[in-house]
Amino acid sequence: MIHNQIWISLSRYQTARSKHRIVDRGIEFDQVDRERGWDDQIVFNGLLHAGPVEFLYYWFHRALHHHFLYSRYHSHHHASIVTEPITSVIHPFGEHIVYFTLFAIPMLSTVYMGNGSALVFVLYIVYIDFMNNMGHCNFELVPKWMFQVFPPLKYLMYTPSFHSLHHTQFRTNYSLFMPFYDYIYSTMDKASDELYENSLKGTEETPDLVHLTHMTNLQSAYHLRVGFASIASKPSDNSEWYMWTLWPLAWLSMVVAWIYGSSAFVVERIKLKKMKMQTWVVPRYNFQYGLAWDRESINDLIEKAILDADVRGVKVLSLGLLNQAKQLNGNGELFRQKYPKLGVRIVDGSGLAIGVVLKSIPSDAKQVFLHTGTCKIARAVAMALCGKGIQVIMNRKKEYDMLKSQMPENRASYLKCSSNDITKIWLVERIDDKEQRMAPKGTVFVPISQFPLKKVRKDCTYLSTPAMKIPDTMQNIHSCENWLPRRVMSAWHIAGILHVLEGWSEHECGDHMMDSEKAWSAAIRHGFIPLTKA
Repeated sequence: MIHNQIWISLSRYQTARSKHRIVDRGIEFDQVDRERGWDDQIVFNGLLHAGPVEFLYYWFHRALHHHFLYSRYHSHHHASIVTEPITSVIHPFGEHIVYFTLFAIPMLSTVYMGNGSALVFVLYIVYIDFMNNMGHCNFELVPKWMFQVFPPLKYLMYTPSFHSLHHTQFRTNYSLFMPFYDYIYSTMDKASDELYENSLKGTEETPDLVHLTHMTNLQSAYHLRVGFASIASKPSDNSEWYMWTLWPLAWLSMVVAWIYGSSAFVVERIKLKKMKMQTWVVPRYNFQYGLAWDRESINDLIEKAILDADVRGVKVLSLGLLNQAKQLNGNGELFRQKYPKLGVRIVDGSGLAIGVVLKSIPSDAKQVFLHTGTCKIARAVAMALCGKGIQVIMNRKKEYDMLKSQMPENRASYLKCSSNDITKIWLVERIDDKEQRMAPKGTVFVPISQFPLKKVRKDCTYLSTPAMKIPDTMQNIHSCENWLPRRVMSAWHIAGILHVLEGWSEHECGDHMMDSEKAWSAAIRHGFIPLTKA
């Protein structure tokens, strides 16, 4: 209707002033009277939908809830108690055929009556898609003033909360988009109005934990929970073949995030028993963290997130990926010193990460090769291994001297600098292809950083980045954490959870680390499970 009116107005404006008119003749009143019914096709379409389509759908839907049809067909749709927009089109093939037939009634009828219009068909399909998606979106967005201005609207348009009750109660609110048949046949759920009011009002939720992460490569935006559901449900290194077609959109989203991304945004809400947690994303990518001139703005974003969490009463904020980089903010120490009275605890998760790395090393190991010794996790792992009497070999003299100077004498004797001694257990932070090929056949690569290694060798074993399987009691997990498998969480993320569950009151940032054995024992006690080899 709006589209038609725009064309009418434009045509009258142009034929009144333009020299490009085609037929230079006037229009009389009889033509205006004759054509005043140009919107009849839309009205007719609406009546056909409100009448036959809604009526037939209502009774077909009720029939689907009979145990015979429900168990064989409709239960597939109702398996989703918590709905998402995509739930609206998840039906067995037989149901799709019936729905297609029902929705074809208005369109075919207008064609038969000679009032068919491609625009009306498009608008009707858009209407169906919009209402379907809205009804299953699982958040209330229909403003109350619409029903106050036009009270009969409550019989002509459902709300997300109205249809949500159908998915939770099963035997009420059967209508397609117009609830008046539920009113007529007394199948409207009595809690519909109350749920609508409560959902619209909402309740502000304060999480106990915030895990602050960021996007990695350009395509990682699609891998966020708020991105493509099917992609986010798989590890990010399992890239789909069609992803390359989205590169232009990926570049555009990166530019928009860089220019307009002024604060972290929430992408995930998780529950573990009574504990509530959220994942916030800093709108920056890996490569931006390597730009020296952009570090200040990134730190500003992290600082803003920390202060926001503090104001909200969040207990712990864990720094994920490069948000805790030493060259960026000293593993979070910058913020602890700048705000000594912070209520929220800043956690970099190094204690548990060290524990996971140590438990990944075979118990009968006598030697390990430490590829780097600069980060605090590498130093702590080397210190712990030397304390167990395991020889730690390094081939970089400068890093060896630095690490040895920080060790007690009784442990330093197990630290060795050599380019000739070869061992099959390599502790690696970053390593290039050439260095990987220097490893002997059968080498086990153990990552000590948050980022996975590129798998160059087929004759070697690559362990996962420090991570653990999560307990079955953790809810609302339906996306993978970056490259990790399903229901696996990074040690840095888990460390924040343990801080809340154990009630630890100290910060874990800068040079301070939780005792790795203490963190590991707490993780096992709370149901986190060690990973097998990747």
